Amino acid sequence: MSDEPIEPAGGTPLVTVENERRRRHPALIVLRGVLEWAKSLSLALLLFFVVKTFFVEPFKIPSGSMQSTLLRGDFLFVNKLVYGAEVPFTGKRLPAVRRPRYRDVVVFQFPVDATKNFVKRLVGLAGDTLAMRNGVLIRNGVRQKEPYVTRSAPYGDVGAEDFVWQRNFLVRRLTAASSYHPSRDNWGPITVPPHHLFMLGDNRDDSLDSRYWGFVPDSLVRGEPMIVYYSYAPDSNVPFDWITRIRWRRLGERVK
Repeated sequence: MSDEPIEPAGGTPLVTVENERRRRHPALIVLRGVLEWAKSLSLALLLFFVVKTFFVEPFKIPSGSMQSTLLRGDFLFVNKLVYGAEVPFTGKRLPAVRRPRYRDVVVFQFPVDATKNFVKRLVGLAGDTLAMRNGVLIRNGVRQKEPYVTRSAPYGDVGAEDFVWQRNFLVRRLTAASSYHPSRDNWGPITVPPHHLFMLGDNRDDSLDSRYWGFVPDSLVRGEPMIVYYSYAPDSNVPFDWITRIRWRRLGERVK
């Protein structure tokens, strides 16, 4: 008797015993499981890449330059869509929701080494005139009240060769440049050029920022921190400090 499959009235052949055995073979079951797992993993990785590239990216704070707004050991979610995320390998950006604003906390690529990311507060937009007198920021001739600023060493004002770049941007620089001797807490007035930004750390006495290495091209802006999703107090002398020294009160705190 022939082992041909019998066709039911609907026209669909019934599965033979042999085909059913093949379908349930352990090797095929494992192979199908691996393929399903690989497909799910690929989709998850693709989704992660899209979200990380265009929407939200996690960052860690490695220093105290933004204390007490951001602490060393804070982990942030950064909104990359707000300023227009960069499209990989094209050099182009998506349309921005808005442009960076005065006093925004901003994540950007370090102008001296674009492989590094910095986070600072934006205190000068293109066309602004900036100066500092005894540690007080002066923007467009107006002394600024900055409640977020921390002074960890207010009496340690020092000058350095790092500040010499400012001479090329001085107001009335032809008469002032030769006698210009800027320091950490006393410099300017300087003018922010087009398509550039001026960034300062909130911990003004312990921050490597625009005072030292200059303006930030607006093309290097990456995003705006939204919330602290995890935080701990690093201490190399404490085992598992990332678990035992969690700052519970900071979890979910908005960055502003």
